[in-house]
Amino acid sequence: MTRETGQNGGPAEQAVLLAAGLTDLAVSTLGSALGAVRGLLRRSDAAELAAQAEHDLAARGRLALDRYAAVPPAHLEILARRARARRSLGDV
Repeated sequence: MTRETGQNGGPAEQAVLLAAGLTDLAVSTLGSALGAVRGLLRRSDAAELAAQAEHDLAARGRLALDRYAAVPPAHLEILARRARARRSLGDV
């Protein structure tokens, strides 16, 4: 099923080519990931490395929750705080 670049087949052929390309990409990525895991398992500090990775993931999760879950203060509330701060500076 070798064709020159630029020749278009039907939709079925395009779907097969896309599926084959995605499968090749997945297998290649999986092979690289398994190689990295094997390398990590050979390390003598694997437990420490796993603990550090867990800590980093928890910190990243905390940052993500803070970014997306926190409700920003209301605009009028910010203005009121600034006005109160200016008044208190003027009274001193």
